[in-house]
Amino acid sequence: MTVARRGLSRLLRRDGARDGRSDVDTARIAGTMAQLHHRSKATLRDRLHRVRLSLGLAAQAGLAAGLSWVAAHELLGNPQPVFAPISAVGTLAVSVGQRFRRTIELILGVGVGVFVGDLLIYLLGTGPWQLGLVVTSAIVLTVFAGGSVAIVIQAAATAVLIVTLSPSVEDLELPRFIDAIVGGSIALLVTAILLPLNPLRVLNRAARPALDLLAAQLDAAADGLRERDAGKIQSALDRLRDNKEELATFSEAIEGAKETALLSPARWHRRSELTHYAEAAEPIDRAMRNSGTLIRRAVTLVEDDEPVPEPMSDAVGHLAEAVRLLQKEFAQGEEPEQARERSLRAVSEAGRAYGDGVGFSGSVVVAQVRTTASDLLVASGISQEEANRLVRRSFGELDRPGAPAGPEPAVQRPTAPPVG
Repeated sequence: MTVARRGLSRLLRRDGARDGRSDVDTARIAGTMAQLHHRSKATLRDRLHRVRLSLGLAAQAGLAAGLSWVAAHELLGNPQPVFAPISAVGTLAVSVGQRFRRTIELILGVGVGVFVGDLLIYLLGTGPWQLGLVVTSAIVLTVFAGGSVAIVIQAAATAVLIVTLSPSVEDLELPRFIDAIVGGSIALLVTAILLPLNPLRVLNRAARPALDLLAAQLDAAADGLRERDAGKIQSALDRLRDNKEELATFSEAIEGAKETALLSPARWHRRSELTHYAEAAEPIDRAMRNSGTLIRRAVTLVEDDEPVPEPMSDAVGHLAEAVRLLQKEFAQGEEPEQARERSLRAVSEAGRAYGDGVGFSGSVVVAQVRTTASDLLVASGISQEEANRLVRRSFGELDRPGAPAGPEPAVQRPTAPPVG
């Protein structure tokens, strides 16, 4: 009987252990599935956002391709105007902001390719080794003349077409050259007159990912400081460092908007707003980099167990909200007063944190709050000198008569952090 009870007890313990492991495994699998679900939703959202950004370009390219075919075939009598729509799409497919230059490069590249291809075919004939020599010569000649990568590629591609198609297609050279002019010109016509994009809408869509990324990681860093969680802050830093795509999209959109405002009469009235947006790009890029320094030093602050006054995390959180307000007010075409106010509030909280006492890394975090706030103020349209003056005033509020006296610092305070 005793032996039976012992066996039953061991069986129950084994089942209990198995159930415990099962519960742990279930929780772990559920957590993993939740992460995958969130990641798939984020990926789908990112892809849909990229599709929305490209809809205007797709419509422009389709219209330009069709009109180029009609112009070359119906108006100029080219029976097979293949290169006209190719040139139109090639002009529109490059980075926006470079389409006028791209048209000139197409024409120059075609000219070089036609010249080199015809010359060497006349001297050497056609064949595999002649093709290789023609392509090499076209590239060398274009590079020697100081041509861009686009001209080099176009010259080489045209040389290939001339050598390979000349035996079967007569008089290829002139139609190819005319097609390049027609396609590039139609592309510019569509961009400037027939289907010009709304430059501010393009900018707002392009700016949102970069500003959302910055705000989200500043929020995560603020939470990490409150919880003294170095891992959470490090994750925010890693995500912020991976910002090349967002910044490249924003910069490209600015160049495209400036090009549209220059070429399209329907968008000329937007020039002043576009100028303001373009001037904001550089300080936003600086705010990204300075926020990266802030978050990186916050990791060290927590790892070194330095004091983290409550106003320090509040200051970083206010910076995140200032970024969101800046994006919102830009999108609505409003003067970014709320973003400016929140930036200065972040500086004020940083001043309180500094008065409470911080260590070495803490002083760097405070300095970077000031610098990032100054960047956001400049992005809002304030001059650098005025932004620095406002930051110093907000940071120095604790020294004014009647300001509440904070406790003695826990560590020796360093020299006041500089601005920008």
